[in-house]
Amino acid sequence: MNDQQIKVNLTTGTLKLEQLNAIFKTIPQEFDFIDENDIVRWYSNNTNRLFARDTSKLNQHVLDVHPAHSAGRVKKVLAEMHNGERDSIQMTVPAKGKQIHIAFYALHNDSGDYIGCIEVTEDISEFTKSGKIGNLVKLLRNK
Repeated sequence: MNDQQIKVNLTTGTLKLEQLNAIFKTIPQEFDFIDENDIVRWYSNNTNRLFARDTSKLNQHVLDVHPAHSAGRVKKVLAEMHNGERDSIQMTVPAKGKQIHIAFYALHNDSGDYIGCIEVTEDISEFTKSGKIGNLVKLLRNK
């Protein structure tokens, strides 16, 4: 069975595996799934990734994938997610000459058990350059 035939049944619908892969390849946000043991199990692969990933990073501990200078913070956030103190954290950091928004969201199964987290990263530089008025003007020009 090829990717075009495999269907993924989700709570709100069904997608072909080919469609699901196309979604994550197309949207500019980066997604990394870290399981309940803090192992990187999946990442979205699009051409706009700010922080490169390749398959060699799969099945590694998340601290081995992130830069050493952020290890203490990542470890603390994951511990808080494991013990239920925190469901998410969001931050904006300057990196690579851009403003990067990074968010971690705890994931739970229907029984409420922690099953991992998703890290979402995106370049928000365009939205922070011109402020509210500039963004409104930009939005109106694009109509």
